[in-house]
Amino acid sequence: MFSLLGGIFLGWSLGANDAANVFGTAVSSKMLKFWTAAVLASVFVIIGALVSGQAGIDTLKGLTSFNLEQAVISSVAAALTVTIMTAFGLPVSTSQAVVGAILGIGFLNNQLNIAGLGKVVSCWVATPIGAAIIAFFLYRWLGSFYNRANLNLFESDALLRLSLILAGIYGAYTLGANNVANVTAVFVGAGLISVFGAALIGGVSIALGIMTYSRPVMETVGKKLVRLDPFSALIVVLSLAVSVHIFTFIGVPVSTSQGVIGAVLGIGVIKGGNTINRGTLLNILIGWLLTPVLACLCALIIFFLFHLYYIPPNYA
Repeated sequence: MFSLLGGIFLGWSLGANDAANVFGTAVSSKMLKFWTAAVLASVFVIIGALVSGQAGIDTLKGLTSFNLEQAVISSVAAALTVTIMTAFGLPVSTSQAVVGAILGIGFLNNQLNIAGLGKVVSCWVATPIGAAIIAFFLYRWLGSFYNRANLNLFESDALLRLSLILAGIYGAYTLGANNVANVTAVFVGAGLISVFGAALIGGVSIALGIMTYSRPVMETVGKKLVRLDPFSALIVVLSLAVSVHIFTFIGVPVSTSQGVIGAVLGIGVIKGGNTINRGTLLNILIGWLLTPVLACLCALIIFFLFHLYYIPPNYA
């Protein structure tokens, strides 16, 4: 169990950070209380991990073959990378951090699944593009129904409130289903736990992060999104959930943050406004490029430190 602490730490940081992508809008716009959102997100993250988390776990554990020591090192390296990037205020993808750390150890082992790695990297690129396309068509399609409904202010508010809650629940389910592999897949590959145990421990650790430390990020991200308008914010959350769900079926963990940005850009194409500024976009691109590289370096450094002998074994 002690060996799993690195994975649990990673799951906690993932839950604290990424729950904002699915419930931030509803909480910051006062349509849902934080604790209601936190409980709903936690419950459906665990359900998503247990019901649909296996495909992503199988993909990540198949990238390379780790022993227990290497699994611990890679999860700690990924967790440190997420923490460092968050401290510098750069948007971070936990999936990229995990894969970067796996690559670092994989280079040392000379055991990399190139085909599996290509599949993962192509999905990283496809995530924001897919979310943007989905947002574009959902905005057009649902917008036509919404406008033709001719609702009064009270009815419109009630409909948007319910829709944001349902979209958040769906988003939480897909977050657990897709991202639980990031937390515990390496331990399955090392033979420490079963797939069910990995889904349960990963889901609970993500839920722990949501319940204990997601409030500041949830309020911050939500305020940024709600500037769009409530209907556009609903489309963003729904597009994120649909795109992440698609990649869950494919079996590749992807970034919910990248999905959100892609969806916002998709709506920006329709509205023609500056829904995201260049500075934010630049920070996101820097984060996307640096995260796997930093995680890879962290894994290599920790590995060499772990095997550094101050006294040669022959003279000990």
